[in-house]
Amino acid sequence: MAVTLEVSDLNKSFGGIHAVKDCSFGVEDGSITSLIGPNGAGKTTVFNLINHVIRPDSGTVRFEGRDVTGKMPHRLTRLGIGRTFQVTRTLGDMTVLENMVVGSSGTGVRSMFGSRMLDHEVERAMELLEFVGIAEYAYTNAEALSYGQRKLLEFSAVLMSGPQIVLLDEPAGGVNPSLLTRMVARIRELNANGLTFFIVEHNMDLVMDISDSVIVMAHGEVLLHGSPDDVQSDRRVLDAYLGKV
Repeated sequence: MAVTLEVSDLNKSFGGIHAVKDCSFGVEDGSITSLIGPNGAGKTTVFNLINHVIRPDSGTVRFEGRDVTGKMPHRLTRLGIGRTFQVTRTLGDMTVLENMVVGSSGTGVRSMFGSRMLDHEVERAMELLEFVGIAEYAYTNAEALSYGQRKLLEFSAVLMSGPQIVLLDEPAGGVNPSLLTRMVARIRELNANGLTFFIVEHNMDLVMDISDSVIVMAHGEVLLHGSPDDVQSDRRVLDAYLGKV
């Protein structure tokens, strides 16, 4: 299977802390790949390096064979890389529908300052809000949503740009079981239709259930990349979570 996202020899230090060390892996096209590891392993830092929230000290990121290292997040969105965050970034003083349109590629700034949203934008946004089950809140200010509903809003907003890969940073964090079930069902459905997912997650039951492959990090380094069965039976992984690495 072709590799959609490829990370090669990625490094990042903060002062004397080497947060990511010679990190290399690939995410296969059409897969659900999870990135796991103990707290401080470097998982979210890797996401931030891929998405250029922070600049790598060295190494390369390739998307569909193209070097995208250092490209700004809005350019990566246009290329087909969508990303959510561990802490949701919804705009609370705007409606759910407005949040959807602002987050769409190439229209956000115009829509924020323009007089109205375009009909096709509203139609697409409503389709996605219906898809994740929060269409009834379209004209509600985002700040009125529960935390789990905000996660669903951010997830659906990422889909507005028509991404080819979605990076999900702890989608299960703080989400109640019923909303999580809904999100997982939507992820499975989108993946069945060809969308690639790369997920950072602490919920191991979810990771092992949903993933085609799992990358394990510890102390900024890739420890293992294999199937869920491989990961669950590998002594190095068990040691990493027990603090013995």
